Amino acid sequence: MAPSTDVTAPATAEQVAAAFHDNKLAQVLYHDWEARSYDDKWSISFDRRCIDYARDRFEAITGLPDPLPYGQALELGAGTGFFSLNLKQAGVLDEVHVTDLSPAMVAAAKANAEMLGFGVEGRVADAERIPYDDDTFDIVVGHAVIHHVPDVEAAFREVLRVLRPGGRFVIAGEPTTVGDWYARRLGRLTWHATTTLTRLPPLREKWAKDKEELDESSRAAALEAVVDLHTFDPDDLARTALRAGAVGVRTQTEELTAAFLGWPVRTFEAAVRPGALGWGWAMFAYGAWQRLSAVDRLLARAVPAKLFYNVGITGVKPG
Repeated sequence: MAPSTDVTAPATAEQVAAAFHDNKLAQVLYHDWEARSYDDKWSISFDRRCIDYARDRFEAITGLPDPLPYGQALELGAGTGFFSLNLKQAGVLDEVHVTDLSPAMVAAAKANAEMLGFGVEGRVADAERIPYDDDTFDIVVGHAVIHHVPDVEAAFREVLRVLRPGGRFVIAGEPTTVGDWYARRLGRLTWHATTTLTRLPPLREKWAKDKEELDESSRAAALEAVVDLHTFDPDDLARTALRAGAVGVRTQTEELTAAFLGWPVRTFEAAVRPGALGWGWAMFAYGAWQRLSAVDRLLARAVPAKLFYNVGITGVKPG
């Protein structure tokens, strides 16, 4: 069965579940289905808040405090363009190309770029078979992408193929094995508590989602088990990139106390009626996350890397 490219007709949860035996088809259907609400679901924006976030992640992973603009950049599994479009606005990237297995996500990324006043080239693409020539890009970036790819080492080999000699890849926001374990449990507890409390009469009218929305959210959460294929030990991830042929490989973990805040916050936001929280809540949550991230940078000197929630990785193509 070939995936539909009709981005006006997103798949239902049931269609995604039925495609579990064909994971790449499931990835397309699920992410097409998520494309319209993805930015709201993850509080994605293209303002100073997310511009700073994207640049901070890039600098933390590369260890480069003042990166020069990279001329030609590819984002792998771009989704709605969160990472590459904000890095472009931050002055890190110049010419941006976006790829994703989901046609609806590619369309969303191109629409977001147009909204920001610049164009990007977008292609529907499999990370294990990137449709660009050898030695095309100065940098390849990605955010929360390789945990969806069946063969991670094959994806790294493809990334290195399309990079020019000396070109760099930077992949951020991948779940660690330990971090994923506690984050999912925090999310389930928060979901149960929030949906129980918002059903109470004093809170129901303003805060509670209707039953249909809750059911759809619950199905989406359950279906993440179909499309979330991997969690990573930082050392194992580095060895995978080295086997693929990268040099100068470096991993960086982050979010420990910040994850203990971030996952309940994101789950709470998903469990209440859209629009109930407002911009003030978003800025409060982001500010609290920033403060705890500063604490985590201090803890990183003593706490094992594998206990943090996120791992990022960078490496260079030889030559």
